[in-house]
Amino acid sequence: MPIFEIDSLKVVERLPGWRGRYFHSATMTFAHYEFDCDAMIHEHRHPAEEVYEVLEGELEIVIDDVAHIVRPGCVAVVPAHARHFVKALTDGRVTVVDHPARHEFG
Repeated sequence: MPIFEIDSLKVVERLPGWRGRYFHSATMTFAHYEFDCDAMIHEHRHPAEEVYEVLEGELEIVIDDVAHIVRPGCVAVVPAHARHFVKALTDGRVTVVDHPARHEFG
């Protein structure tokens, strides 16, 4: 299906404070998250490149021990296999895109 209505997708709380709606293209996974202040994504790594586009609020994203503050108008690119974790500094919304697709999501 080439057209997705985001609001019609099932909400999945993958981690406490991270509520996502997911869909996949042939090569990418798209996650539309709402996040709560102080919610965290533990340190991890994976073979997919990951891009975070903050729509509302503010995140701290640590990539290979370097901290970055990401807010609306900023995009963070996490290279494949890079150690990273995320902390929500406020409530907000973010779109995360993974390449290649991560079918274990959604």
